[in-house]
Amino acid sequence: MAETVVPTVSFSERLRAHLAIARLDHSIKNLFVLPGVIVPLSVDHSLWNSSLISKLIVAFISITLVACSNYVINEVLDAPFDRLHPIKKNRPAARGLVNVPLAYVQWLLMMIVGVALGWWYLGKMFALTAVVLWIMGCFYNFPPVRTKDVPYLDVLTESVNNPLRMLLGWYAITVLVPPVSLLIAYWMIGCYFMALKRFSELNEIGDRTLAGNYRASFKHYTPESLLVSVSFYASTAMLFLGAFIIRYRIELILGFPFIAFTMAIYLKLAFKTESAVQNPEKLYKEPLLMGSFLATVLVMSILLFVQMPRLEEFFLPTLPHPVVPAALPVLPVPPSAQ
Repeated sequence: MAETVVPTVSFSERLRAHLAIARLDHSIKNLFVLPGVIVPLSVDHSLWNSSLISKLIVAFISITLVACSNYVINEVLDAPFDRLHPIKKNRPAARGLVNVPLAYVQWLLMMIVGVALGWWYLGKMFALTAVVLWIMGCFYNFPPVRTKDVPYLDVLTESVNNPLRMLLGWYAITVLVPPVSLLIAYWMIGCYFMALKRFSELNEIGDRTLAGNYRASFKHYTPESLLVSVSFYASTAMLFLGAFIIRYRIELILGFPFIAFTMAIYLKLAFKTESAVQNPEKLYKEPLLMGSFLATVLVMSILLFVQMPRLEEFFLPTLPHPVVPAALPVLPVPPSAQ
């Protein structure tokens, strides 16, 4: 029987492979940090100081290192499954170009440097949030937890990185407590995007058996169930975003049409063959989506700094507040009854 010949990997190929599994091109996802920066800047003008730019640069480097650490371990642990995917089989780890022990060192080192950088320059809350981001990557990728194999939990745990990124932007410049409603809305918007990615992947593979071999959660998904979950995530996101807007900044309600239009474009893209929805780092190639997204960011950012008293008056409550009955007085007990 002929022996299997293992191709020799040169140093340059190995180096390129280890750089590739860090997925530096995915750094575009760090744009999700921006709301965490813009919102506190809109309410506390003292944050506009000489150290703001340097803090943001350090935050970007720290977040990139921690996120790339998660990508490294994702590539290593997913290599056997990626070989079953029509496109991901060409990833470096799936092709055997990665030195696995060295990749584990790379994974830990990137996390340690990223967290340490955040701790020294941006404070404890930033560093702790970065650690949580890294731990969620461990839950997502490592057995026996490996939430990426559990239907719906895969979407929820992957998308929690959205509010975590927002918190990292927030704690990079302030110690104010962020609104819970905004964090939940941001989480659910991430779930909306991630569920559409799953929908697009399942449609692209076509064969549910093959899809289930590639990703265990696909054994339980159908296109219909994923679209139903997409509807749930979108509704929940808008509910909590509305709660944030009504509570903190009513002017943002004018940005709703832009948000809805961007989400509609993204939904349409999920039905395309070889959709960029499956590879968010390639979304910049979709001009309509990028134009709508940039317009949304611009409009929402402006509205954060503009006050419209007439708009607040328009949305004043018209129904009477419910009357809370006053507590009944406690009558003294007569001596004869004691």
